[in-house]
Amino acid sequence: MRAETFLPEDYIPAEDEPFMNERQLEYFRRKLLNWKAELLNESKHTIEGLQDSTRNIPDIADRASEETDRALELRTRDRQRKLVAKIDAALRRIDEGEYGYCDETGEPISLKRLDARPIATLSLEAQERHERRERVHRDD
Repeated sequence: MRAETFLPEDYIPAEDEPFMNERQLEYFRRKLLNWKAELLNESKHTIEGLQDSTRNIPDIADRASEETDRALELRTRDRQRKLVAKIDAALRRIDEGEYGYCDETGEPISLKRLDARPIATLSLEAQERHERRERVHRDD
């Protein structure tokens, strides 16, 4: 069990402090846990909504519209499920001391990027290289 790190409510990771110190790790841990809780809560409401909407609708147009809405909800829920898995992986990286470092180069990922996308595993430069390679191969 880890000791609780004190974190002022207005704390924001800064470039002039040691990279991935206890406060930064705790900041990102809380950010990830809050995001996960939010997604799971939305997912719970989606399931309840889908269960409530399973009713027989006689009008074909209304039924088609309802089915389209259901399909969209299920796709959204699937994306959220994948996002929760990525959040769990990021939390594991925090616990293992690997969080915040690029999988490709081993260099620190910028705090700005991590704040915007706390599940990032690549630095901005590595991500751009990765996307360029994908575009080249997609065009083949």
